This record gives sequence, structure tokens and C-alpha cells, in this order.
Amino acid sequence: MLTKDLLRVSRAGGGYHPQFAGREHRPLAARVIGTYQGHVGDPRAELETALAELERGAEDFKLARGLAALLERETSFETDAEIEPERARKAAFEAAEAVGVVTEDERTMALIRASESIDVSADGLDTALYADLEERQVLTAVEPRWDPDGLLAQYNLSLAMTSLFDATEVRVRSSDPKALISAIKRLRLMYEIHRTDGDSADDDAGLSEREVIVTGPTHLFRATRRYGTRFARLLRTVAKADRWRLEATIDDRGTERTLELSHEDPVRVPDAEPIADVSFDSGVEADFAARFTALDLEWDLVREPEPLATGTRVMIPDFAFEYEHGDFRLYFEIMGFWTPEYVRKKLSQLAGLEDVDMLVAVDESLGVGEEIAARDHRAIPYSGTVRVKDVADVLREYERQLVAESAASLPNALQPADDAVTVDELADRHGVSADALADKAFPDHERVGRTLVRPAVLESVADEVEPGMALADAEAILEESDLSDSSAILSRLGYRVEWEGLAGGTLVER
Repeated sequence: MLTKDLLRVSRAGGGYHPQFAGREHRPLAARVIGTYQGHVGDPRAELETALAELERGAEDFKLARGLAALLERETSFETDAEIEPERARKAAFEAAEAVGVVTEDERTMALIRASESIDVSADGLDTALYADLEERQVLTAVEPRWDPDGLLAQYNLSLAMTSLFDATEVRVRSSDPKALISAIKRLRLMYEIHRTDGDSADDDAGLSEREVIVTGPTHLFRATRRYGTRFARLLRTVAKADRWRLEATIDDRGTERTLELSHEDPVRVPDAEPIADVSFDSGVEADFAARFTALDLEWDLVREPEPLATGTRVMIPDFAFEYEHGDFRLYFEIMGFWTPEYVRKKLSQLAGLEDVDMLVAVDESLGVGEEIAARDHRAIPYSGTVRVKDVADVLREYERQLVAESAASLPNALQPADDAVTVDELADRHGVSADALADKAFPDHERVGRTLVRPAVLESVADEVEPGMALADAEAILEESDLSDSSAILSRLGYRVEWEGLAGGTLVER
């Protein structure tokens, strides 16, 4: 992005039109790059003098200054001095106090005495005195990521992003809506999705029929630079799509204006940073996801599940929990505190959902938990962070119901054809959890630990295993009969293991 003082827009016709750079500005971009490269090894003051002269010769000084501002980020400046400037000043001031500096000769004498005390030349000391001032720092390297054409492309993107910083709302349609929504959620922006009427103009061909409306930074209770920066960065993802159209409402110092951009404008992404790298440190969603995935639950956490229809609009919940042992999904929305209008829209969306199981974590400060419950959705309060235990408790309630339903769908007695099979394997075959088999009968098998095994197999194994046998040899016999739970099987046969350090163990009778 550029600073707002470098913003170049036209307000002709009451609109808000960024003044993009074109092919005709390529020589200017080349001169800016050349100016930086030509001043490697020079103090910053000399570079700034050269840039000022370049600005005076340019048709638009803001354009020249904007190009230079982008290139500035690709440069390195360092303090060039024989000793640390602070140390040089300390030595010089102490010597000056002793000499009593008034004239130039006395200053020279003080520098000589100070240089002798710290073993450096007088000229080196004089140079180091103020070498750390910004204008005296030396340009050491210029590593631009762009050639002149790339610099112009970066300028146009940055100009468009800066133009959006004062937007109250942005309405976007894209040929890649999935990437758009993914970026919005990762950037933690407030949004909603509307369905268009389907009567698209010819220039809308290839665009999604869903329009994404993103709330801008100036529409919040308190516009924050952090939100505004994330909001503007969304344009990187928008502009990466093959086709897109954007319309923004701009608060132009109290006057409402409309900004329109599309894939036909010279807005490209020459060096796109992946949106996935955006930090989640301030978001309760990322915090919850990190803590939830560390648990060993029979639910998979899905981020950004498919859109849900809610009246004429579309809602994409923050998460969904998928049950590992059946076709069931519980959606999860974290409802934080933004604006009253945002809360009303969110409640309206929840009211329009049909045949959907939804869990909502509600910021206690909103005080809308009862309203959510009235819409037949579960609500849990949170303050600061969402308690994983509260969510896990709700999931276990659903799990008990799902286990009961799956158990009821199975016969009371099961007769697997295997001589030996684990309970987990058998549950997977029936598409249920192992808990659903807890009360089932197995007429042909005996349950030993987590394994179902035919009595004849147990008898055969018992004939081969004997006291004094090494544990490794006994386990090899069990594996031949597909018995992996050696501890439970050996206990059932009346043996225990007498361990011999780390070398292994020997079977002894219980």
C-alpha cells in the first residue's frame, strides 16, 4: 500500500477513480530504479536530493514519489563509521569539556585528544559523530523485485489498495469465489453473501452468481488501521482471479463516492503474498482450531465448509464438525462483537437456516444467546476465547445420539466370518463407532480386550504357547492367527510377562 498523501484519484462525475500508471510511465519507473541503483554507497541525503530532482522533472510528482516509496522497501541503509556513534560522541564531548571548545582550532584539538583515547583517527571520529542520523546513513544495497513494468504493476495494485482503505463497503463478484471467501475468512473480515438475480450483463460472463459484501474499516465503531490494512489486502486475492468485478462505497472526507474496478483495469498481482500467511494471533477462531485439533475426538474439524442457503442470501459458517463414523455434520459459528448491524444480519442469517444443525459460540457482551436458542440453534457463551470443553460437551451429546441411532440399525447379534477381528475393524465395516457395538452379542466369538476371536482359535494358540517362552516368540504365534492385542490374549490364556530389563520378557503362569 501507499501512504494516503500519495493517493492519486479523480473525483470527476462524483465518482472515485484511481489514476493508474500506464505504459507511457515506463521511462519514469526505469529512472526511479536507476536512481536508487546509482546511489549505492552514498548517504541517504544524496539519494533524496537526486529523487527530488527527478520529481521536479516528472509530470506528476506524486507518481514519482509513489514509485520511489515502493522501491524504498527494497533497499538497505546502514551506519558507516569506524566506531559506534554513541561512543564517538561520548569521547568527543568529554574532551571538549576539558579543552573548552569555542573556536574551530579548539574543536580540532578536542577531536585529536578524543581520538587518541579510543584509538581511532581524528577524521574517523569526526565522521562517526553523527553517522547514525537518518540522512547520513549509507545506501548499501538495492534488491528490487521488479523491472520497470513490474514496478508499474505493483504501483497500480498499491494505489487500488490505498483507495479501498476508506471504504465503508465493498461488493465483489469473482470467477473464483472459493478463493475469495477463503481469503476473507483468513483475513478475519466481516462479510455476507447475496445471490444475484441471475440476469447478468454480457460483461459479467464467467462471474459467480453470488455477490460477496465485505464491511469496510470506516463502518466499524472505531476504524482501526489493522483492519483497514487487512481489508485492503483482500484486493490481492480478488485481482488474481481471471474475471472479477468490484464496487466500493468510499467515505471521501464525509462525502460518499463510488469506486468501481474490474479485471479490465490495470490491477495485477506481480508478487502476490499468500493470504494463508496472514497472522491469526488476534482471532479466537485460529486459537480454537489449534486447541481443538490437539484433542483426540471422533470429529474432524473442517474450516470454511460449503455455503448454506439462508433465504435469499448465503452463509458460510466458520467451521464444521464431521462425525468420523457417519454422514453427519454440525456447523459451528463464532459470533464476536462488531457492530449492531452486523449482529442483526447474523441473527437474520441464523433464522433463515433450515434443516441444519448449528452451534454458535456467542461473545458474552452481545447478550443474544437466548435469541439464537429461539432460532433452534445451540448457543454457548465465551469471553476472550472459546472453551474447547464447552464445544466437546455438545459434541458428546450428539455423539451419544448418533451411537444410539447406529446401534439400533444393527441386529442384536453379529456373526462376523473372521476367526479373529478387532472391534474397531468390525465397526468400520458397519459404518458405526465401536461404542455402537458395546451391547451387541457375538455368538461365535469371545470378546478378549478389543478383539473378537473364535474359541477354537484360542484353544489352538493355547496349545502352542507355554511357560518360559520368550514374549517375542509368543507374539509371533499370535500374529499368525491375526491376534494383535497380545497383552489381552495372553492374560486370557493365563499368562503374565516377567520383564527382563529392556531386553524383553518371558511368559510365566499367572
